[in-house]
Amino acid sequence: MTDLSRRRVLLGGLGLAATAALAACSRQAPAPGGTTSTGSAGSTVGPAPTVGPAVGQKVVRETIVAKPATLDLGGPTVNTWAYGDALPGRVLRATAGDTLEITLDNQLPADTTIHWHGIRVANHADGVPGLTQDPVTPGGRYVYRFTAPDPGTYFFHPHVGVQLDRGLYAPLIIDDPHEPGGYDTEWVVILDDWIDGTGTTPDQVLKDLTAGGSDGGMEMGSMSRMDHGSMGGMGSGAAPWGDAGDVTYPYFLINGKVPAAPDVLSARPGQRVRLRIINAASDTIFAVALGGHRMTVTHTDGWPVQPSDTDALYIGMGERYDAIVTLKDGAFPLVARPFGKTAGGQGLALIRSGGGAAPAADVTPTELGGRVLIGSELTPADSARLADRAPDATERLTLQGSMNPYLWGINGATYGKNKPLTVAAGQRLRIDAVNMSMMTHPLHVHGHTFALPSGLRKDTVLMAPMQRIPIDLDADNKGNWMIHCHNIYHAEAGMMIALKYTS
Repeated sequence: MTDLSRRRVLLGGLGLAATAALAACSRQAPAPGGTTSTGSAGSTVGPAPTVGPAVGQKVVRETIVAKPATLDLGGPTVNTWAYGDALPGRVLRATAGDTLEITLDNQLPADTTIHWHGIRVANHADGVPGLTQDPVTPGGRYVYRFTAPDPGTYFFHPHVGVQLDRGLYAPLIIDDPHEPGGYDTEWVVILDDWIDGTGTTPDQVLKDLTAGGSDGGMEMGSMSRMDHGSMGGMGSGAAPWGDAGDVTYPYFLINGKVPAAPDVLSARPGQRVRLRIINAASDTIFAVALGGHRMTVTHTDGWPVQPSDTDALYIGMGERYDAIVTLKDGAFPLVARPFGKTAGGQGLALIRSGGGAAPAADVTPTELGGRVLIGSELTPADSARLADRAPDATERLTLQGSMNPYLWGINGATYGKNKPLTVAAGQRLRIDAVNMSMMTHPLHVHGHTFALPSGLRKDTVLMAPMQRIPIDLDADNKGNWMIHCHNIYHAEAGMMIALKYTS
């Protein structure tokens, strides 16, 4: 199922020394069963400190059970791992300022953790084994305690191996107690690419990607010799995303269902619906459109933007967008079209506000041929801007890699071999991020949000081939943090780096 035939080599602008460094520290693939490759062998981070809520602070307590499960995707039945017996896992909800006390009960046959994607948690609660905690072993339990400082649309998932490419994910919604509303109902929409239990597993996919090959197969120099992969499949030829991904998926899901049995939102004509769209996929960028409607994008990665009308929007792995739509009368397809991938069809859900036949599973809304918003071009709301301040320090972050051998790294080496970025508490840090490859990478920073040059606040940003984006963050959350590509296969092949506080 792994698609390696579309291109032989994707060089990431690696100089000869950088390529050798990547090759020297390859073979970090997790063993079958999901054992992590992050952290040093035998490392012991220790238990989380006891952190209690402030007097009068509301506490949200939940237990999340990670376990093997047999799931019905709306026809196909798969054996996988999930949170409980549902896909996605049940929505976890709190209000900004609440303390969350979440117990992970690991009933999997492998170590696992929970990472609270996009939330500026305390370091001990970030869920990165070997960096912020020891992994939770089979049969073990771990209590995550943290305060949710910012409202928004988030999600949670493991940070162990390629477990995200199973069914281990669920939405986390942090409500804003001061938000005026302005909508009648909301719909949480989670996009995914699915391969687990279809004759292979994500661990086998990673093993196939990383197996064999040597650095002798890498072509140096001329960019003209690279195969950039398919640019088709979106209805818009102007997309900048380069190559589409590494894995051929048999299914694309919306809220855990294939298009033949779509998830349905029942509503009434004239209602204003807030869509909370989360891309939990491991290897797929989607273009999202609601047939017969334009969307007004209001938030990205939890932060408000100046409302922007669009026919459709691109969403990379790990990104989230909130949008408002005013419903017409009828049955309308919500389509998630995978960028550059033709196998596996598309994701489909349905909004029904009246009569009419449901659209076909392969429907192409005309909106996909219209304006498809690139989220990094949004304008931030004034309330979301960082204070105006020059950076105190600058660090360079260069994304690099190749397909044969399957090696992805940052600053010339894979994770564990590259030198961590550093910052002192209280500094404004500028990370000069450069994508020196012909693939798009969703760059994700843990424990912080950052500002693009426009002031737009995000925690995950799509970086197109050869794109350079300086991002600024305030070093106001002490600890050791991860920065990585949110293509989970790139991350596990080495495209991660630590950010460490020096004081």
